[in-house]
Amino acid sequence: MSNDARAAARSAGALAGFLIVAGLQLIVVLGVLWTVLRLLPAEVALRAGVPLSLATFGALGYATWRALHSRRRVPAGVAVTRADAPALWALIDGAAAAAGVPAPAGLTVVTDATVVVGERTLALGLLGGRRDLYLGLPLLQAWDSGRLRAAVAHELAHGSARLGRWAPLAYRGRVAIGRLAPRWSRGRNPAGAVFRAYAEVYRRRDAPFSLAQELAADRVAAEHAGVRATVGALRDLPVLAGMQRLFHAEYVGPGWQAGHVPDDVFGGFLRVLVARAEDVAILRARGPEPAGAWDTHPPLAERLALLTPAATPEGSADGTESDQAPEAPEEAADELVPDLPGLGRALQAVAFPSTGRTEVSWDDFLSVARTAEMEREAGAALATVSRAVGIVVPDAEGILALAADGRLRTAAATIFPGLTPEETADRIVDLLALMLALAALRSDVARWRHNWTGTAELVAADGTYLNLTDVAAAAADPEQAEAVRAYLGKIGVDLAAPGGDRAAARAQALGGLINLSADGERTDLLVTDLGILLVPGLSRGKGPEAKRRLSQIASGGVPVPGRNAAPASDGAAPDGAAAEAVKSAVATMEAPPDGRRFVPFVDVAAVTALPGRRRGWVIGLRDGGSLTLRPSLDTDELPGGWAAWEDAVTFLAGTR
Repeated sequence: MSNDARAAARSAGALAGFLIVAGLQLIVVLGVLWTVLRLLPAEVALRAGVPLSLATFGALGYATWRALHSRRRVPAGVAVTRADAPALWALIDGAAAAAGVPAPAGLTVVTDATVVVGERTLALGLLGGRRDLYLGLPLLQAWDSGRLRAAVAHELAHGSARLGRWAPLAYRGRVAIGRLAPRWSRGRNPAGAVFRAYAEVYRRRDAPFSLAQELAADRVAAEHAGVRATVGALRDLPVLAGMQRLFHAEYVGPGWQAGHVPDDVFGGFLRVLVARAEDVAILRARGPEPAGAWDTHPPLAERLALLTPAATPEGSADGTESDQAPEAPEEAADELVPDLPGLGRALQAVAFPSTGRTEVSWDDFLSVARTAEMEREAGAALATVSRAVGIVVPDAEGILALAADGRLRTAAATIFPGLTPEETADRIVDLLALMLALAALRSDVARWRHNWTGTAELVAADGTYLNLTDVAAAAADPEQAEAVRAYLGKIGVDLAAPGGDRAAARAQALGGLINLSADGERTDLLVTDLGILLVPGLSRGKGPEAKRRLSQIASGGVPVPGRNAAPASDGAAPDGAAAEAVKSAVATMEAPPDGRRFVPFVDVAAVTALPGRRRGWVIGLRDGGSLTLRPSLDTDELPGGWAAWEDAVTFLAGTR
């Protein structure tokens, strides 16, 4: 038996240890329970036996099952049959033959830049099942067939027995434990501590096999698709994933939150790849982000060095230049699918449904998104200024009036006490520029001109240059305020122009938690980029139904009605009226339906972690109220739920 085969056998043996550990801790608890009952008088033991057994052995048994049970997440996508794309399936069949494994039972094209083989396993991967290939549409758009062939061969090779008969089982187990392990450090599951301790033993036993197995998969890919294609796939997969994150954050996310959806999401991604070639080069030079503790992949530099040992000094480490004979040019991967744009539209209907959103062209989508961002910034700024001056300031007209009589400078000094006079003046100009630009957009005097490099320019309606920054700087001077007002009126800017009807903003879900306790009530929680949504929980035993419900809410986006300022008052109001007016100027979010409660981040004043072993958090609100959250024994998460919550707590605790 080779060293790699022995490493695979050791990994498989260590995997079985999780089941042994689970059985041992149940046996220990059962032994303690039996001893306690034996020591009690017979009559007492008979009465206490059932409740005591349920409270100890039953509870631990349920906790153990919860700790070892995980539903495999199936990504949203479009199934592609052999009849739909015979050339693509031929590529997959060839890669499977090279890896020495059966072809996957199905192919699903998904949104992420990834190639993953998903297998329906049982008992922590000890028993295998149906295997499906999940292939990212961005790879079909951006890669040639050589890199795609290499990536598919690498993933399928994870199921190869090249490293011994136990290698496929050991890999399935590593994937299963990597999915479960993060849950053992969260929540209140009493069985998690034991598994967490044994997981460190398992990881050390599995490390030699995981390293050898990934390098073996690289060799399979290189033998099948060539070194150049394999190196290109290894280097470019993290780059595409990084560009996709940038695309969703800068292009899709803002408009999606504003209640719209572009008519061709994936076509936009392809345009961004072309327009932002410099960003692609920067990501490629930077390399992939550090891998997580349970990631099986060795460092990229080590993998590339093993694939290109014969590179000449003139050649590069990525294999793009070497003394090898040049390989034949590959066809584009999009030629493997007869109608790739049609596939993209079908995938968009699944992954980016327009439910509750308006579908618009990319140009309109980006314009609406940028304007909606300005509306949110302006709303928050107006509310803050209103509190500082004691009267309602609803629009650019009110801000310009404050600038004219000097109260805006006084308010800014109150809002930003630590800034120098020069820095305070810059903040005033920024606020005036924001409000004037928004008024120009509302008056149809200005519009956005976009390109795909990530910048947008505010221009006049006819496309000519429009400089509102200098106008804002002049407006900050009380002596020039009236001249600025006259100029804006001359070019058609209505400083009091209303915002008009807009689609309700929709917060983007980042993760979810099931079965928390919120002020003592059973509650599910959805973390979004604008706040947290509390949903009344379901009764115990309905965890799967609760997860499905929260997933449906997350997929549609959380409607967040806008904040509307009250009408402006004429001059200073009496103290009581001023307080009531300012309260109106920052109207709270409307309550979502079905007893749900949305807590915007802007309404959070503080977050305090509760001391002691039992985790919990107290969220202090600006209106003086509070909300106490605690995990329960059966707390579960949507993918990324705990990570999203912890990020939110860190953000709120650090910025309040």
